[in-house]
Amino acid sequence: MQVKNPILGLCQTAKFALSAAKVDQCPPDEGYEVAFAGRSNAGKSSALNTLTHASLARTSKTPGRTQLLNFFSLDDDRRLVDLPGYGYAKVPIPLKQHWQRHLEAYLGSREALKGLILMMDVRHPMTDFDKMMLDWSKASGMPMHILLTKADKLTFGAAKNTLLKVQSEIRKGWGDSITIQLFSAPKRQGLEEAYGVLARWLELADKPAE
Repeated sequence: MQVKNPILGLCQTAKFALSAAKVDQCPPDEGYEVAFAGRSNAGKSSALNTLTHASLARTSKTPGRTQLLNFFSLDDDRRLVDLPGYGYAKVPIPLKQHWQRHLEAYLGSREALKGLILMMDVRHPMTDFDKMMLDWSKASGMPMHILLTKADKLTFGAAKNTLLKVQSEIRKGWGDSITIQLFSAPKRQGLEEAYGVLARWLELADKPAE
């Protein structure tokens, strides 16, 4: 009998834990965390909500609404983290600087962080922010998996071509350890592949479902 991936059950019971404006407001630095990052208009909240089958992350037609580190509990030891959306022009510069300072502090100091999911809009990939995050991942040795979001906005062929092009660019500039896939929240495309990554990072891949 095929064993159901245990990450599915955990994601479906994900609950909001707390929001933190600073690193010292985060939960105790223990257990396992996977963080979700991306530019403000990359579909980060929609992807997180689709993966958890809930409305955990706030979605808005006005990008830049995620202004805190938002923690969602899967169980006593595992969390998902919605990082502040980055790069939206209408956000005041001092607030941008605050986000950047505390985002870098979280990424650079958090022992519980096991991997980073980076969202890129398939129509506008490899922005300056994306490259900055790729640089950080390579320098820190932090595992990264990229979701090319909004894949439903392109034809299958165009989306596939973009995937191959971005994959090639990343391999040349950052090595072959960073993984990448197509993803669509409305079409629920790419869920199984993303769940596989989460299960591995949260050390659930070999744990039988209850």
